[in-house]
Amino acid sequence: MTRPTRRRFLRDATLGGGALALPWLPAWAQPISKGLAAPLPTVSGTDIALTVGHRMMTIDGRQQHAIGINGTVPGPLIRLKQGQNVRLAVTNTLDEETSIHWHGLLVPFQMDGVPGISFSGIPARTTFTYEFPVIQAGTYWYHSHSGLQEQMGHYGPIVIDPAGPDPVVSDREHVIVLSDHSPLHPHAIFRKLKLQGGYFNYQKQTLGGLLVGRDQPAGERRMWGGMRMDPTDVSDVTGATYTYLVNGHGPADNWTALFTPGEQVRLRIVNASAMTIFNVRIPGLKLTIVQADGQNVRPVAVEELQIAVAETYDVLVEPAGPDAYTLVAEAWDRSGMARATLAPQIGMVAPVPALRRRPLATMKDMGMGGMAGMDHGAAPAIADCSPEHAAMGHCAPGGPPMATVMDHSMRDFANAPGLPRTPTVQTVAPMPVDRTGEPPQGLADVGHRVLVYRDLVALDRNPDLRAPSRQLRIHLTGNMERYMWAFDGVKLNEVTAPIPFRQGERVRVTLVNDTMMAHPIHLHGHFFELVTGHGDHAPRKHTINVAPGGTATFDLTADAVGDWAFHCHLLYHMHAGMMQVVTVRPDSEEGTAA
Repeated sequence: MTRPTRRRFLRDATLGGGALALPWLPAWAQPISKGLAAPLPTVSGTDIALTVGHRMMTIDGRQQHAIGINGTVPGPLIRLKQGQNVRLAVTNTLDEETSIHWHGLLVPFQMDGVPGISFSGIPARTTFTYEFPVIQAGTYWYHSHSGLQEQMGHYGPIVIDPAGPDPVVSDREHVIVLSDHSPLHPHAIFRKLKLQGGYFNYQKQTLGGLLVGRDQPAGERRMWGGMRMDPTDVSDVTGATYTYLVNGHGPADNWTALFTPGEQVRLRIVNASAMTIFNVRIPGLKLTIVQADGQNVRPVAVEELQIAVAETYDVLVEPAGPDAYTLVAEAWDRSGMARATLAPQIGMVAPVPALRRRPLATMKDMGMGGMAGMDHGAAPAIADCSPEHAAMGHCAPGGPPMATVMDHSMRDFANAPGLPRTPTVQTVAPMPVDRTGEPPQGLADVGHRVLVYRDLVALDRNPDLRAPSRQLRIHLTGNMERYMWAFDGVKLNEVTAPIPFRQGERVRVTLVNDTMMAHPIHLHGHFFELVTGHGDHAPRKHTINVAPGGTATFDLTADAVGDWAFHCHLLYHMHAGMMQVVTVRPDSEEGTAA
């Protein structure tokens, strides 16, 4: 009798004509089919027709409602060529307005696709034609900027081939679109968040955990308790309602990317989710990063990378043998994962690693990075509570005193002069630090190399080497208890004037995250250079994920005249107010910067 081997077992599963229970896979990853290897449908050329409409999609064998483009979720891959002109006729079959924003593409502002800012939207039962020159190459994506349609499936990838030779050489490529989908309507999700910011956090600390203290030092536990906040609350919407998708397929669908052993395979990874930051790895394979946000970078080899909402990364992998590999995209709060398989043939699978232990917010995430190691014992009693502090939920007049000195410091508005005392500024980080050189939250102790922003170095010299002529500091603020988010304490519906720039000016922008959640910040119509110590080869991006309690700095050349959206790309944060308008004007026009 021949002893069964893993390879023989996989072969038998492939030839068996149906799904087979695999003992090393968790229940949520058990295959419901032999695997799906169909590539995304592709449209290309100079004239492209896109139709937005309702549809049903099947995720892990269950039917769910969605909004698709040309009948699919994600929408079709739009494949363009650098140097061409393109006309995209978008027909809206919905009973409400829609739009498409070409995320990361440098287009005239009238073609940017943001209703109320760059155009009036696409009314129900009408067609709007976008037309623009394609002046760049790389991996990008598109999505609705109307309401919360993006959450329902209104997104798709874009690949632009360079006009000349591609510096990235590969034998084949696959587009990997990561996303999140819920059976709940997005407005129902938002309503639950407004009622209770931590509604979907099913990983809250228990009383036993607080008493035993296995996850945190005693001083930090006292601080969190005094602030009535939960260090497990790192994601607003979680696997409690989301299924995490690869190219529209759930973990049990086992979407499969094929390869021939020995090939160099390019994976164009797009995070098109509404709220989920993913940690991506392929156990057994190195990931060589060659592009970030569509811009070529010097190759850097890692075992894992974090891809924030709206970012893209191009990765090279070289599977040498005939084995299958699991592509793991773990939600950063570790409440679930998207999963796909890289394999030489359809039907093969590889073990799916268990979800790792949940991350916990730390002192750095509270903006107290420079205070680690201090004793944060009980503070002297504070007998009174000012009305403005009471209005923000920091304390209650006549109620219990603030628990710690650090609690008081966190909320001392003297640390952030100029910020309004409004409910949208719940906390202020007293000692924020630049965190672009450290692994993202929860990845510092995984035992292998994780990509950090300072690893990224532009392949080509930056186009503008001028020193900035002025500096701008913007605070990312919020109130988790009331689910309010803003820039500098001012929500979009409260803004009285846009953020002004002069055409062609060079500005250094520092983002200060006064909240305990990460915020992927996106500026439309521009790329900017991260200030991470790489001089004239600073990496160029359109989206930067600002760590909790941290800062991130970039240099911007305001070279695109028009009005541009500037916002957090966590959909419900943007919807709750963390969005403003950047206006770029020639010196001769009104609205220029001071």
